[in-house]
Amino acid sequence: MSENTERLVPTPGQTIGPFYGYALPYEGGEFLVDRSHPNAVRLHGTVYDGHGTPVPDSMLEIWQADENGQVSQEPGSLKRDGYTFTGFGRVAVDNVGHYDFTTVNPGPTEDGKAPFICLTVFARGLLNRLFTRVYLPEDTDALTNDPLLSSLSEAERATMIAERQSDGSLHFDVHLQGDRETVFLAYPGIS
Repeated sequence: MSENTERLVPTPGQTIGPFYGYALPYEGGEFLVDRSHPNAVRLHGTVYDGHGTPVPDSMLEIWQADENGQVSQEPGSLKRDGYTFTGFGRVAVDNVGHYDFTTVNPGPTEDGKAPFICLTVFARGLLNRLFTRVYLPEDTDALTNDPLLSSLSEAERATMIAERQSDGSLHFDVHLQGDRETVFLAYPGIS
């Protein structure tokens, strides 16, 4: 070893984009269920930077329970068979930062708990991925009693609750920084 390499230290996680676009997205990754599924719902929105400008080179993953609150243990997330709900989806945003998933409304994993979708953000300039939750807006009692949401201010809570639109879809924008920054979560042992 040379004298210079002996002083090198490990670097932090690497920035994600825009290079992931060549290998990580896969065909059908945005379809957790087919659009023809009787309970299909569209989850969509835009990823914004701290200035409110769309981020066109980001990628999102979602993980969720099914309509009955069951967390899938089925394999096959990256190779869809068209029948098995795995609860996982991955999509690159389009050139104006917009994303779309076709999924189902998750059920609560326990009685009285607020149903949510886990969302992971990968984007340029991020040293590590970001984690948040997308809560369904309807069960206001469950939202009020949710331990995570109740630990946040009203403005912070609002960044984690999707808007149900007139067509039944869920609209959820992600703000990476700024006044409307989405609340992001840290999990012990995950960097």
